[in-house]
Amino acid sequence: MSPAPERASPIPAPLTAPERAAAAVDGDEVVRLVREATGIPSVTPNEGPFAQWVLDTMNATGAFDDTGSAEFEPGRPNVWGSAGGESGRSLLLAGHMDTVATDDWSQHWQGTERADPFGAHVIDGEIWGRGVADQKAGICAIVEAVSAVRRAGFRPAGKVSALFVCDEESGQPGSGVSAGIRAAVQGHSGPVPSADFAIYTEPTTSAIYTAQMGFLIAEITYTGVSAYFGRPELGVDALRAGHSLLAKLWDCSDDLRESVPPHELLGEAFLLVTSVTAGGNIAVPGRFDLSLIRKLLPGEDLDDAAEQIRSIAAGVAKAEGVDCDVEFNAARDHPVGGTPDEVGAGHPGVRVLAGSIEAVTGEPARIDGAPYWSEKSFLRDLGIPSVYFAPGDISNCHTPFERLSIDELVTATRTLAHFIAEWCEITDP
Repeated sequence: MSPAPERASPIPAPLTAPERAAAAVDGDEVVRLVREATGIPSVTPNEGPFAQWVLDTMNATGAFDDTGSAEFEPGRPNVWGSAGGESGRSLLLAGHMDTVATDDWSQHWQGTERADPFGAHVIDGEIWGRGVADQKAGICAIVEAVSAVRRAGFRPAGKVSALFVCDEESGQPGSGVSAGIRAAVQGHSGPVPSADFAIYTEPTTSAIYTAQMGFLIAEITYTGVSAYFGRPELGVDALRAGHSLLAKLWDCSDDLRESVPPHELLGEAFLLVTSVTAGGNIAVPGRFDLSLIRKLLPGEDLDDAAEQIRSIAAGVAKAEGVDCDVEFNAARDHPVGGTPDEVGAGHPGVRVLAGSIEAVTGEPARIDGAPYWSEKSFLRDLGIPSVYFAPGDISNCHTPFERLSIDELVTATRTLAHFIAEWCEITDP
């Protein structure tokens, strides 16, 4: 009996252009870039040296057709670049270059191998450091993804633009008010962004964040009349008024949870009192200060929310006989705060990005909402639908435990390269 003939091994299908772009990502290079970037301090408002590094790195890749930078304030430049043609869908890849401060990090890790917040140490497959996830990983992933498309032998048929801005992070006096992206969208710092779709690389654990909350921060001051404790009838107790205000604000938050339908991705609207200060002397408290933050959902209006807070504060002040001052000091894309934003999960950009995630990871894409506010609403106002997508976990950012999985970094970078080739389409150079 003759032996059965051996079956020929199936010939593997040739890689598609997006698959070739993803495969061209150099994992070692993107890790090197992130570690080098993390090692350059860029705490708001001192972004200048890191911005220069970003520009130099983009130029060194040879993947960008043009690059540039321009200061919107002395020593604070935005950086941009572009690659590709005009015959396909266009894409904007954006991120912020500043980080929060490092006092907490240095104190927590004092005397250990992690004491340097800019050390970018690799520990158990993770890079540790201030800003490694928020957002230096996203910036470096953009640069390497664009480079990988070119390395694979392709040129995007549609234009791919990169925009890196300063001044997103809050916490430093006199800065952190989105001055960088405001200058960019107003044309005061380089070309005005334009694209059919945008990805802003806030950390999302590589999910697609299609929605973000809105917010406002209110500072309420009641001024009464201080008086010696033995003659309280001569004073006007601002702390007593503050007690009444607290009760009204907490009632307001409860009412919001009932009157504003919860959002599928963002949860409930609410109001959170974050600090109160009053008294100190053995006397009737003559001043009461309160800070609060209000979370808004898509469809809510910041002006209406601000007026509601003013009305509550003024009503209590009148009843208690104190003077009232309400200020909103966290203006972003709106005079009193930051607006909510949402792109539908059915938007073509979201669908194609989800397809790239599945193609690279073999797993379905996760669609979620941002548990933070960032700057994609500025792009919405230019008519650019935007999502957040990048490696890293926001829950450990702004803490002494900020770190980034190397595996996630490389996979997310491959996803970006795949998406560029899929969304913008490609041509041979």
